[in-house]
Amino acid sequence: MPGIGAKTAQRMAFYILGLPQDEAKEFADTVLQASEKIHRCPKCCNLTDKELCPVCSDPKRNTGIICVVENVESLMAIESTNEYKGSYHVLHGVISPLDDIGPDDITVKELLDRVHSDEVNEVIMATGSDVEGELTAMYISKLLKPLGIKVTRLAYGLPVGSDLQYADSVTLSRAIEGRRQL
Repeated sequence: MPGIGAKTAQRMAFYILGLPQDEAKEFADTVLQASEKIHRCPKCCNLTDKELCPVCSDPKRNTGIICVVENVESLMAIESTNEYKGSYHVLHGVISPLDDIGPDDITVKELLDRVHSDEVNEVIMATGSDVEGELTAMYISKLLKPLGIKVTRLAYGLPVGSDLQYADSVTLSRAIEGRRQL
């Protein structure tokens, strides 16, 4: 599994193998049920076990703003701030020519369909700051700008509580570019 090293995987395997038969079966059934019930939200591509995900089914959300994220984990990180009140679109990946992943391999088409059918004013690109995340943001931006949609990018900068002397030059450059008036 991604993000799980060999030692952690081994501990998990031994834990599961040490479970009583009925608990092991319950665990296996739960994994199978999750695989069967959880699907992509037809609107934003978030994961859900309902017809629409909790964000898309919330009438208080501003559907005129879409925050585009690489994966569900990124969506959850933004949601944990309790600051963003718009909608989302989950790409389920990024464009990566070296890995043979193009726009057709992620949910770009679904985003464009949504932008054409909904009244969207702004799309916030919240992809990573790595090469693939930047490439994906630029690609989507070039598709959306001719449609008259405002495309913005998350600000990058210094972590709260850090010292300037420990920041790398790219982070400092982006912090200067993304500065705002007090």
